[in-house]
Amino acid sequence: MNKAEQFVKKHKLTATEIDIQTLVDSFMNEMDAGLQGRESSLMMIPTYIEASNALKPNQPVIAIDAGGTNFRTAKMYFDENMQLVTENLKNGKMPAVDEELSKEDFFKAMASFLDEYRQVSDKIGFCFSYAVEIFPNKDGKLLEWSKEVKAPEVIGEMVGKNMLEAMKTPEKKVVILNDTVATLLAGQAATAGKVYDTYIGYILGTGTNTCYIESNKKITKTPNLEPEKSQVINIESGNFGNVPRTDIDRLFDNQTKNPGRYCFEKMFAGGYFGGLLTTALKTAANEGVFTEASKTNLNRLPELTTEEANKFVCDIHTSENPLTTALVNQDDKAAAAEIIETMMERAAKLVAANLAAVILKTGKAKTTEKPVLMTIEGTTFYKLKNFREMVEKFLQKFLSGNNKRYYEIIEVKNSSLVGAAIAGIVN
Repeated sequence: MNKAEQFVKKHKLTATEIDIQTLVDSFMNEMDAGLQGRESSLMMIPTYIEASNALKPNQPVIAIDAGGTNFRTAKMYFDENMQLVTENLKNGKMPAVDEELSKEDFFKAMASFLDEYRQVSDKIGFCFSYAVEIFPNKDGKLLEWSKEVKAPEVIGEMVGKNMLEAMKTPEKKVVILNDTVATLLAGQAATAGKVYDTYIGYILGTGTNTCYIESNKKITKTPNLEPEKSQVINIESGNFGNVPRTDIDRLFDNQTKNPGRYCFEKMFAGGYFGGLLTTALKTAANEGVFTEASKTNLNRLPELTTEEANKFVCDIHTSENPLTTALVNQDDKAAAAEIIETMMERAAKLVAANLAAVILKTGKAKTTEKPVLMTIEGTTFYKLKNFREMVEKFLQKFLSGNNKRYYEIIEVKNSSLVGAAIAGIVN
């Protein structure tokens, strides 16, 4: 056993340390607790969005996608052949990114983007990828900002209501949803005509989250739901708390802005994985895995991005990579690659457990004729070295025997905007 192998074994960083059945059982228990209003690391947020409502042709909607620094708008509708038509697609800058805005100025800026769409429709589908509490009327109250948006007066305000007032069109109907829910709806629309038993939306990019369709009668924490109906549940899966963390995970978590929050996400999501790998490599250096020269260089190394770590193990632009510069010989480079790839495999098993738990929780997809459709978005899932293949290997092994389930995975272009349009049309 070489030094890198000894290191990952000592710190329990290998995929073999993850018991997928135990993790799946724990995840499902947390889902149940969240649905029942008991203490849980999974918020299980009702969206009041039904995924069973039929799409109709020639019903235009104003579609909005606000996330990160972009504010995209379009007129969208389904034609007679149920093909999605997008017209007048515009890309703007998210208000209050470059400068702090008051509540009035924030919504005035938002309304200005929508001036030319006023006559398009009385329906607006709004993918708003920030923390909001959704209400039965499908409007959402902003809980907190992220992604460097600077409009503190907007926190605690109803997003849709204030936007319509700024537009001077209070009669219009707004449906607020997040990007994970939009992804699920986009996948459903992209496969119209094919038969699936149920649908799951999953995002693994900078962060991670999962949503699925749940029967109202199981959402016992929310009163007055129609028991015969169902709705999309936003799991907020990145905050799953019952995952076995190593000393390396804890060491990295303590360096983040919010220690103890979203610990699951910090083990594999793109916004954190590079930092976790940096912590592991520096720990390995201080435990004698690398030469003294490489140890000195690694300890001076700024936090790697996930992209930099991935390019290193994929041998892409290696001469420009900070890891290539820090590691002084081929043995050290091989040891670093082994640690990174081992932790990538562990990450893939954690993602497989997340997806498997949600598939089993649906109670569906037990035949090849009616699988579950998982619409998955995010560069971390699709770009990390061999990552999708590793996830599916773990998933297929687990979804066998007594757990036998069938699934398909698709990716949908512009899923946030497409999902927003669908939500606006059918809800």
